[in-house]
Amino acid sequence: MKIALIQQEYAGSKERTILNSVEMIEEAAVKGADVVVLQELHQSEYFCINEDSDKFSYADDFEKDLLFWGDIAKRNSIVIVTTLFEKRAPGIYHNSAIVFEKDGTIAGKYRKMHIPDDPGFYEKFYFTPGDLGFNPIDTSAGRLGVLICWDQWFCEAARIMALKGAEVLIYPTAIGWFDDDDEKEKQRQLEAWITISRSHAISNSLFVVCVNRVGKEYDKSGAIEGIRFWGNSFVCGPQGEFLCRTNESEEVVKVVELDMNRLDQVRDIWPFFRDRRIDFYKGLKKRYIFKP
Repeated sequence: MKIALIQQEYAGSKERTILNSVEMIEEAAVKGADVVVLQELHQSEYFCINEDSDKFSYADDFEKDLLFWGDIAKRNSIVIVTTLFEKRAPGIYHNSAIVFEKDGTIAGKYRKMHIPDDPGFYEKFYFTPGDLGFNPIDTSAGRLGVLICWDQWFCEAARIMALKGAEVLIYPTAIGWFDDDDEKEKQRQLEAWITISRSHAISNSLFVVCVNRVGKEYDKSGAIEGIRFWGNSFVCGPQGEFLCRTNESEEVVKVVELDMNRLDQVRDIWPFFRDRRIDFYKGLKKRYIFKP
């Protein structure tokens, strides 16, 4: 499988941003990519920096967006992993990953399950938690376990995707720094983000693909100064080894070839699934167990 990471900066409008995305997808197709992964909410700015009810209008074009990206997938004969603002019904919206097959049809959908609510990341205001569960999406390129950003921090989601046969875990992402944080704190956050994702690759013997935004985006309400998205998109193999890692500031189209034979090879020598004690994991379904 040849998979392309598109690390991109918001270009100031939906139209200009999409135009740039399409050009980068075309470049990836020319380079021989089978799959291209776009970052989280790639059509617009990361509007969750503040709570603004006017932003719900961004989801009004959801059906048109489906037609558009399906056409782009078909024109380039490539599988595309998008992340779109889905209006399901009045007052019910989702942060949804839609995967398009290379013929333009929809291969599958995932609605973001874990929804954060932190300064600058006010997603609970906009998104209803997903209800489709953790199910890999079968494509002509392979079985993709698509999750979204905050899902990265939850080992349970990665494990279920792996148990259901995912060959690659894919995380479209929007994460970054506040400029006021000191350099040591910034590095702690970045390394934690990379480490947790690599751990999913190791514990599940899978490839992991993380595609993040770059550029600084501002909160016009003045509540915070803004977020500087830290890029560092990467691919790692089933033992956590880096296959590529981008920089923290530049737009990038990077095509990486995945040797799918590695999955069986690693699971033969590190049989984590064989040694799981599923008869003693019932506590994982509890919110909390410790009683002082």
